[in-house]
This record gives sequence, structure tokens and C-alpha cells, in this order.
Amino acid sequence: MRLIPVFLQLVSRRFLRRSLLVVLAMAISWLVVWGTPITASSASDKLASSEPALEHGSTLFAAGQLSAAADVWQQAAQDYAAQGNQSDQARALHYLALAYFNLGRWELAQAANTESQTQLEELEAASGTDTTRTDMPLLGAILNLHGQLQLVLGQPEQGIETWKQAAATYASVEDTTGQLGAQLNQAKALQTLGYYQQSQQLLEQSLALLQTQADPVVRATGLKLLGMASQAMGDLERSQSLLTESLAITQKLVATQPVFADQASATLIGLGNTLAVRGETEAALSHYQQAADMAGQPLTRIDAQLNQLQLLVKTEQWSLAQPLIAALPAQLRTLPPGRDMVYAQVNFAANWIRATQSSQLGQQLSQQRTEIAQMLAAAVKTAHGLSDTRAEAFALGQLGNLYEMARQWQEAQTLTQQAMDLAVGLDAPDLKTTWQWQLGRILKQQGQTEGAIAAYGDAIDSLQSLRQELVALNPDLQFSFLETVEPVYRELVSLLLDSNPNQAQLQQARQLIESLQLAELDNFFRHACLQAKPQLIDTIDATAAVLYPIILPERLAVIVSRPGQPLFYYETRLPQADIEATMAQLQLYLNPHFFEEDRLQLSQQLYDWLIRPAVDFLGDTQTLVFVLDGTLRNLPMAALHDGKQYLIERYGIALSPGLQLLEPKSLNIERLDVLTGGLSVAQQGFSALPAVDTEVNQIAATLPTTQLLNQTFTTDRLKDTLGDVPFSVVHLATHGQFSSKAEDTFLVTWDGRINVQDLNALLQPSRRDLQQPLELLVLSACQTATGDKRAALGLAGIALRSGARSTLATLWQVNDESTATLMVEFYQQLTDNPDMTRAAALRAAQLKLLKHPQYEQPFYWAPFVLVGNWL
Repeated sequence: MRLIPVFLQLVSRRFLRRSLLVVLAMAISWLVVWGTPITASSASDKLASSEPALEHGSTLFAAGQLSAAADVWQQAAQDYAAQGNQSDQARALHYLALAYFNLGRWELAQAANTESQTQLEELEAASGTDTTRTDMPLLGAILNLHGQLQLVLGQPEQGIETWKQAAATYASVEDTTGQLGAQLNQAKALQTLGYYQQSQQLLEQSLALLQTQADPVVRATGLKLLGMASQAMGDLERSQSLLTESLAITQKLVATQPVFADQASATLIGLGNTLAVRGETEAALSHYQQAADMAGQPLTRIDAQLNQLQLLVKTEQWSLAQPLIAALPAQLRTLPPGRDMVYAQVNFAANWIRATQSSQLGQQLSQQRTEIAQMLAAAVKTAHGLSDTRAEAFALGQLGNLYEMARQWQEAQTLTQQAMDLAVGLDAPDLKTTWQWQLGRILKQQGQTEGAIAAYGDAIDSLQSLRQELVALNPDLQFSFLETVEPVYRELVSLLLDSNPNQAQLQQARQLIESLQLAELDNFFRHACLQAKPQLIDTIDATAAVLYPIILPERLAVIVSRPGQPLFYYETRLPQADIEATMAQLQLYLNPHFFEEDRLQLSQQLYDWLIRPAVDFLGDTQTLVFVLDGTLRNLPMAALHDGKQYLIERYGIALSPGLQLLEPKSLNIERLDVLTGGLSVAQQGFSALPAVDTEVNQIAATLPTTQLLNQTFTTDRLKDTLGDVPFSVVHLATHGQFSSKAEDTFLVTWDGRINVQDLNALLQPSRRDLQQPLELLVLSACQTATGDKRAALGLAGIALRSGARSTLATLWQVNDESTATLMVEFYQQLTDNPDMTRAAALRAAQLKLLKHPQYEQPFYWAPFVLVGNWL
């Protein structure tokens, strides 16, 4: 059984943890309309000064009875309209829009919110004056929600402009909390679009605004929201600092005003979430426990305990999870009917299902299956009674998951189909994906292959429609992608490749692997920044072949694409663990301290799996382009051995994240001008690279070159130099690291580090045009992060983020002098042979080292890889 779907986690956290963007935005709307802290009582107290109908609706809303709240507010809006009370009519319509937004009814929310703004504008026009100070916070809230709707409807640029208006509106009445909320929404939207520097600047402005506030409630709430925004953006250190500061202020408030206990508890939960994502499990669990102990409201306490249980299950601490599993059902039954109750029960059931997969708890917990089924059935009934279709779909699907686990396929299929039908009616792609994937698994188990493939295909389509949300909204993204997004692709590929696949199935499988590569890079960057264009090898290079090795649970599959030929397929049936163990062992044996005989044996084993079955099919192919999968990315394909020679001795070799991301253009050697930068001396804890001096000087003797070395190789100087001249080659001989996490992927300069997220702005200045692209980025002293099985993902990330057509880099840091020799030879080959491809030039340079007695082992020449355009 697979782990808890990310979408179940995402949905439940939206209402329990309030740590994702949409809920952050909704929390801000509550703050700006009703004040702080965000509790049922505070909402009611604020509205008590207004109208009973609005107060009644707020009570229902706070209790999670969203549909009932919407009905009350809709009736209130109609009554105020009949009375000619436009001010309260506008307020009721905005509250109605909030309820619709929470229910996922975007069009209804948009209509109600727009009508709310219209009523305010008509009121202003009738009075002949500007919007009153009393109504300005409401106008700000209307604009704030309008921006949120634009974001979820795929219009982040428009949302940013709307939030600017909202911030200005709040500022005009000195509403700091509202202004802060609008700024945080802008910052998150900018991050979603990939404008990290602008986003960071806006967050700094928000923090500066908070520092001017004397009101401790405003400061604590603002710091908490800022901390949650930082968590969602992946800045976990900043998130921890801000939430800690917020907690300190709130705890002082609790000492004199116990009503703030739940606010402190919520901040503890947020801080625990940040610590959990940072991998500080014990500290996170401690914060969840403190939150549960401090909570005044049952829901807040259960929220803390569910977060605690989820982390214990995730980290397989079964002895600590078991008491919570035993205690929570009774507590959950005491919650009043409402969406929060439904989501809490489903959240618990999802974690219970995960726990039953443990050999330690499985048999014991199986006795609770009937109780869990009854709980979920009750949750379905409650959601239906509330007319909360989204919650009902959520509970129905999880009940179907429970039957799937029990291998009761027909019941599982029926419930899953019902959940999926509800999700389709809601236009809820996150839920659709979950239940489409679940339906695919269930149909596969029943031998209904065609139906399973169709369901999986629908799940993939829904995933692609969720592209922005998947990469921007989930704080546990690194974990969740591996557990829930990636398997959807792989399971469908596995289905397609079963039983002698035909050409159509092979083509679909290849496209899926390309799409998976794109999704994985979106996940790496935390925003959907890559634009893919379908490409065929026939249109790129008639002398090249593309190999797609695919690691599946029970086999290593390979699809080969060659111009003018049908796709070629073969596989090796072995458990994934055995395949990956062989790869890990070869990676270790590439170190020259190990016996050559052992290394060659493993190199030949991988050659037999990946290349030998296709030798005849490859014919006169000159270049092999690998779209590598999983842990294969950490291995140099050049070092594969057929028993007589290395692969590099027969072919030029290049890597690609996928042909969809390729810009195929030949290199114009006559227009090459090079910017070299690097460090030859020790700096920032990194060792000296003395041969860098020789390397950059010899390059300068070959091509027109501008040098930035040591003290002159600063981030600002590099930025200024690139801004002055659009160099076609940027050669950086400096330390760097590739990692599966963007925050740990960087290059070292004299005065700091360049993170992968900042590369595009640095290397692609605004004055660079399409006629003067960055043809080649060379990184001659970088390495993959130790112990990170997916570290080479960072190399692909740098290659794409730099905007360079090709990137030449190393999988590990090699001998300083041999690196200089290879790099000089690479440029010399390009200069002496104008028609030579980049892949051929690298091959020639590698062969020169291979024939050198001192550098003949693969350790010295194999780690150099060409990513992207090989022409």
C-alpha cells in the first residue's frame, strides 16, 4: 500500500493547520474584517456590534457549517437589499463570498464579492463622498479576496495588482494587519511566478512594517502570518525565527489574558510544522505536545494531536503513535458537526491506514477497521447534511481507500467513483487526482487494465492542471512528491509497458517520462517555471539517439528513440532494490582506490542492462542522449564498459532533462566570447583550486576572454560584468554543490554563494536578446551533495535555471590539474573544428585524458557531463 496521498494531507491542512497559501489568505480575510485572534468567539464578538444575522452566520462559519452560513448570509443580503441598507448588504455579500470560497465554489464567490464591491461603490456615488473609514476595511477585504480568487483561477499577475490596491486601502486607514496580509499575498504570488528577489523585498517591507507596531496582538499575529508565509516559500530558517518571536509575544499575552491560549497553541503548531519540514522531529513533536497541553478549544487540541500523530506515523515511531491512535477516536466524536469535524476524522483515518502498513501495528490495528469505517461513514453523513460537497467527497474517497486496503474491490470502486463524481462537479482537481489514482489502482487489481490506464491518464491530466498549486502550496513538498506525485506517473508507465507494448503505448510511456521530468523540476524549483515544447529527435539531430532508462519496482525498462525508426524497447527483470544497489556500488567503485576489476565488472553489468540490447538498433549513431531516471543521474554514462572499451570511446554522450525542454541550435564558434570567473585560493571554508589560474589563462589564449579571479570574482562584479556584455560562454571554475533541494544547490563566489534560484536573473540580464543567447555554462569544480541519491537533480536545475543552451559540469570534484587539461582541450576542439558538436568536443577532451597514463581511470574523465543542447 502507498502512503497517505499528498492531496489528502493538503486538503486537511487547509482547515486544520492553516499553513498553505489559500488558508493563509483566508486567515488574513478573517483578520482584516473581524480582527484578531482568529477564533469563533472573536468573530462573533466583532460582529455583535453589527447585525444579528451577520453574527449568526459568523457563528455557523466558525463552527465549520459553511453551507448553512452561506444560506444565512445570502438571506441577510436579500433582506438588506429590500431595506435599502447597502452598507450591510455589501458586508453580507462579502461574507457570503468567503463562505463560497471555502466551499471551493469559485464562480459564486467571485459573483458575490463583485456585487459586494458594486454596492459599496454605489453607496459612495450616492453620498458624493469617498468610502467612509468605517467601510474602508471592508473594501480592503473585498479586494483581498478578489486577489485570492484571481490566484486560484490562474491569474497571479492580476492578483498582485489587486493586492497592491488592497494594501493601499488598508494603509489609508492605518490598518496594519490588513496591509500586512495584502503584502504577504503579493509576496507569495510573486514567488509562484518565480520572482524571488521581488518577493523577498516585499517580505522585508512587511517585517519593517511590523517592527513599528506597538500593539502586541498585531505584532504577534503579523509575525505568525509572516512566519507561515516564509514556511510556504521554503525559507524555513526565517519561518522558525518569526514564529518563535510571535510565540514569545503571545505567551506574554496568555499570562494576563487566557483567551489568547488558543492563539499561542496555533503558533506552536505552526512552529512545529516548520521544525518537522526541517527534519527536527523531536523538537516538532515537543511543540505539538505543548500546543495540545495549552489549547483551550477541543478542536485546537485535536489539531495539535493530529499533527503529532502524522509526524509519528511518517517517522515510524509506532510506540508513541499507538496511544494517540487509541485516544483520538473518542475525542473526535465529541466535536460539534461541521467541516472541521469531518476533516479531522478523515485526517485521523488516513494516518490510521498508514499505521496499519507497519508490521508492528498492522494486525493489532486491523481490529479497529470497523470502527474507522463507521467513523468515515458518519463523516460522509455529516458532510452531506451540511451540504458541504467538498468535505463529502473527501470523506467518501477516504472510505473507498479503507475498502481498498481491505481488498474489497467492488465497494472500494463504488465509493471512489462517488467521490470522484462529486469532485468533478466541484471543479476540484486536487481531489479528482486523488480519487482517479485510487480508481486506477483498484481497477488494476481487478485486472481491468484498459479502465485502469484511463483512470491513471485522467489523474495525470488533473496533476498537470494542479501544476502551480503542487509546487507552491505544500510545505512538505520534497517528501510528498516522492510519495504521491511521482508514483502516479510510474504506475501508469508500468501498466503501459506490461505485455509487449505496441508503438502507441511506448510513445505514451516516453511522453509520461518527459512529463515526470518536468514535474520533478517544478518541484525542485517550487514553482512551475518551465515551458515545455514537444520535440522529436528526428527534427533535432539525424545522427543521435535518445535513451530513456526507467526504474520501475520490478524491472529496469529502456525505450530508445532514433530518427526514422520505430521506438525500440527492452527490459531487465530485477527488483528495484537490486538495480539501485548495483548503481550505488558502481558509484563507489569509480573511486580510484578500489580494484579496477570490480569496477569493470559493474560497468559491464550496467552496459548489459542499458546499452547492449540496442547495439544493432543504434547502427551508425554518433551521439547518445540520455534522459536519465532516479539514481541513474548520479552515474556517468561515459564509464559504462562493453568488455572491450568504454561507452565514450564509441559515442559522444549528452544528458537531457527531456527533449521537451531542449532548444536545439548549433554552436557558432565565430561568435564565442568567454567570461571566466573562479577561485584559485581557499575561501569560505572551501579548499584552494590552484590549477584554476592555469585553466582560465589557457582559455584566454584560445578565445576572447574577460576574467574575474579571486577578489574580483564577487556576486555584484559578476552581475555587473554580465550586464555590460552578453557573453556567449560563462566559465566558472569554482566550488559548488548540486542537491535535490534548491536551497542546497549553489555556486561559491569570493563574497558569498549564488543559489540556483538566482541564476536566471544573474546570467540572463535584461539586455540579452534571442540573437545573443548564453550558449554554454561551464562549471568545472562542482560536485553532487554527499549522501543525496537525487543530487544530480540540482545539476539539471542549474542547467535550466541559468538559461544556457548547454551546461558542462562535473558529477564530483576531480583532480585540479586534470580538470584544467580537459577544459582547455574542450575549447581547443571547438576552436579548431568549427563544425564539431559540443558533445563531440567533450568526447575528444575526455579521450585525451583517457589516453593519459596518469588520468586513464574513469574517476578523472567520466564525471564531466554535458546537459542540454549537444549540437
